Amino acid sequence: MIVELPDTSTTAINKKLNQLRERIGAATTGRVLTLIVALENDALLDESIAAANMASQEHPSRVIVVMTDDTDARDARLDAQLRMFGDAGAGEVVVLRLSGPLAGHADAVVLPFLLPDIPVVAWWPEIAPAAPAEDPLGALAVRRITDATNSPDPLAAIKGRRSGYTAGDTDLSWSRITYWRALLASAMDQPPYEPIRSALVSGLATEPALDILAGWLASRVDGPVRRAVGELKIELVRDSETVVLSRPQDGVIATLGRTASPDALVPLPRRVTAECLAEDLRRLDPDAIYGAALAGLEEVEYL
Repeated sequence: MIVELPDTSTTAINKKLNQLRERIGAATTGRVLTLIVALENDALLDESIAAANMASQEHPSRVIVVMTDDTDARDARLDAQLRMFGDAGAGEVVVLRLSGPLAGHADAVVLPFLLPDIPVVAWWPEIAPAAPAEDPLGALAVRRITDATNSPDPLAAIKGRRSGYTAGDTDLSWSRITYWRALLASAMDQPPYEPIRSALVSGLATEPALDILAGWLASRVDGPVRRAVGELKIELVRDSETVVLSRPQDGVIATLGRTASPDALVPLPRRVTAECLAEDLRRLDPDAIYGAALAGLEEVEYL
């Protein structure tokens, strides 16, 4: 069910939400969090709502999408769209379009829709503030999720996360490499148990997940860590062996090879946004390893 509420108010929106829930006997007591989605325009609207709906199957949520429309308009205006039941996954979606002077007060508009006594998470699917925790919407949240992948300059975006980092921040490019990190850590946890002397991370220049992976390695490896543009692979060099994890750019099967051992094939497809978002919503405590990976970016050598 999709209901349009043009030129409305927060009071009218809440009243309509209550009416729709009463119609079918639904309640908000099953919600585990409120997810605020901050967008610049319509480009990622449907994709972001679809990802939030899929994540809400695991984390039933009220999703509040906030968009600024005509910021130069003289009169303040609030347009809303309500998506309920089948169109909202396991939660409910409230899309708010703010125009005119109202565009500068998104936090005040969102506040009446926050569910009581449950955590608030803020997500910027595209362009994020330099310091998410200091943003008015970010200040409402205990967890702040960005996505450097959709930024105009992904490398600059992921590097810029360090200066504005606050405990509770994370980026979806970090969760996109969860399985890569697990495979590499497992490979290193086998004989000959030697320290890593150097590492190479190679792949697309526009893939910030590889940059943060290089930062993670730099925070753990005493030797040099290099980031190159080329085929998708990770090389870890020890005194008696080299471990290589590689995969075709558009492939789903990766090859894990090591010196003097047969190659192993492992499923390693690219993770979709909804899967990464669901993972980040499982933990609302600060991710210290992500913070260390951001700091490690300063030690990465770019070829």
